Amino acid sequence: MIMSNTHKARLERRVAGSTNRWRLPKQPFSGDLLSLSQMCKALSIDFEEALRNPDRLCMSQIQKFFCENFKKKDIQSGEADVILECLGFKWELHQPQVFQSETLAKLYFKALAQGTTHPLRELEELLRAQSPKKTKEKSPAKRIIISLKINDPLVTKVAFATALKNLYMSEVEINLEDVLGVLASAHILQFRGLFQRCVDVMIARLMPSTIKKFYEAGCKYKEEQLTTGCEKWLEMNLVPLVGMQIHLHKIPQDLLHKVLKSPSFPENCCFLDRDIGQSLRPLFLCLRLHGITKGKDLEVLRHINFFPESWLDQVTANHYHALENGGDMVHLKDLNTQAVRFGLLFNQENTTYSKTIALYGFFFKIKGLKHDTTSYSFYMQRIKHTDLESPSAVYEHNPVSLRAARLVKYEIRAEALVDGKWQEFRTNQIKQKFGLTTSSCKSHTLKIQTVGIPIYVSFAFIFPAS
Repeated sequence: MIMSNTHKARLERRVAGSTNRWRLPKQPFSGDLLSLSQMCKALSIDFEEALRNPDRLCMSQIQKFFCENFKKKDIQSGEADVILECLGFKWELHQPQVFQSETLAKLYFKALAQGTTHPLRELEELLRAQSPKKTKEKSPAKRIIISLKINDPLVTKVAFATALKNLYMSEVEINLEDVLGVLASAHILQFRGLFQRCVDVMIARLMPSTIKKFYEAGCKYKEEQLTTGCEKWLEMNLVPLVGMQIHLHKIPQDLLHKVLKSPSFPENCCFLDRDIGQSLRPLFLCLRLHGITKGKDLEVLRHINFFPESWLDQVTANHYHALENGGDMVHLKDLNTQAVRFGLLFNQENTTYSKTIALYGFFFKIKGLKHDTTSYSFYMQRIKHTDLESPSAVYEHNPVSLRAARLVKYEIRAEALVDGKWQEFRTNQIKQKFGLTTSSCKSHTLKIQTVGIPIYVSFAFIFPAS
């Protein structure tokens, strides 16, 4: 049985061509070997390579043939020989231009194979007819109709027309409003030269209004050059523009996360030490960096490389000094401009709301209470580390102070928007010793009456020398 099947397969053959040429059907290439050989000779293709990977090799070599022999300046003026049906239109094209697009070339070969029993002979005649040396001998064009379905919503008729125009002319202007559609069209057409031009235009025209769409396009088409360009632009412009450009609130979260985590500037020079950052130094000197008390958060700032190293070193040194002196913040004097601040956002659904904070080994609970529809009160209270509801979440890797009393200078403020105007409430600036007993652990209470919701509450305090 095995011998019979083998013999049958060996004897099976396919007749190809008018001279009864034949081949074994289980070879990689299923067409006419002599015609393939002639085509390879015309295109200077290695015949053995064509047998091993005929479709891919022949496609690339044919595209190369047309690109080398028919420059874009040689725009066809004769009758179109390819009709492309796409987006509800019929686009008239010429063969040399069709072969600049890998997608259109494949569709052309497929249509050619369906329309004749000898596709390679047709292709050989096509190549011979298109040869620049024999332009005078060209026979009348045989029209081939091909169809392309596009499901990409970025592709518009105008953008697709621009992409097809680029098959004929290399200097077609790409408008900024159409560049996304042209990029998508070039991707579908597998027109790499145009695709790269679009990427170059997009990188050169990055701005707050385009960063989101351009980055998403880079991710969609897996174009690393474009996504990297967007990341780099945002690294340089996030801080200078974030307060002025409303478009930046639309930045994709993954892109923003990459930028905030990345070392944005050269290691040997932070942003504020560069020429572009010098004018911003007074602004960032107003930041209360001493409010950043966690070592890992300071390391993140060092990694971003935005602030001068000396600033962060000073913050770290002040923290160590405060810890060694029982929490005394001797470097802080003015409560209005230097206080450490924590806050609550009291919404309609809140009846009680509290948050536990830790600083230099001391633990406080800041709390808000709703008494009725318009009456609220807010206060802070010192608590023992042993009384924490979830101790590890609050003081994991943090010190614990065993001092019985802690002098605190503080102020509690609340604000609510009512009829377009802000209502403000506050305590005086109070200096008080907080102990651990019931009579000494609670601050003064800020009581307010307001119909405004939400209520923004802030607790500002420093630990004076004691």
